[in-house]
Amino acid sequence: MDRLKVKFVVNGQPVDLNVKPSETLLETLRDRLELTGAKEGCGLGACGSCTVLLNGLPTRSCIVLTAELDDGDEVRTIEGLADGTKLDPIQESFMENGAIQCGFCTPGMVLTAKSLLDRNPKPSKEEIIRSMSSNLCRCTGYKKILESVEAVSSSKVSKS
Repeated sequence: MDRLKVKFVVNGQPVDLNVKPSETLLETLRDRLELTGAKEGCGLGACGSCTVLLNGLPTRSCIVLTAELDDGDEVRTIEGLADGTKLDPIQESFMENGAIQCGFCTPGMVLTAKSLLDRNPKPSKEEIIRSMSSNLCRCTGYKKILESVEAVSSSKVSKS
């Protein structure tokens, strides 16, 4: 079998593709749909740089085969988080708190934080640390990243 037909939704737009059975969601997003926000870090699903939201949950796109997606599955990438030119509050908070650093891990961090705050708008510090520990940053520490998530959860950042 050379190709498999898949249908799903990316950032609110329906997608209908023929994909190789071995094609990862990360490859589909970056190479076919030109959504390059998700990065390939380790390629093993360990670092979180390739994180996207699949049906609202943080998902390592480097270890998910695109052919596994079902009709109606919704993928949200960092490109789909802002509303036009208006950034999501978590994106604003990362900028305001200096949590962007080199930016390689930032899309995955922001989407992981978005998923956490959508499920639990007022997480404890421990819940934030536990959730964000699934994404690795090689630049420095996590202090500013954690402060960014806390700022949104405590409404120190304007919500859209």
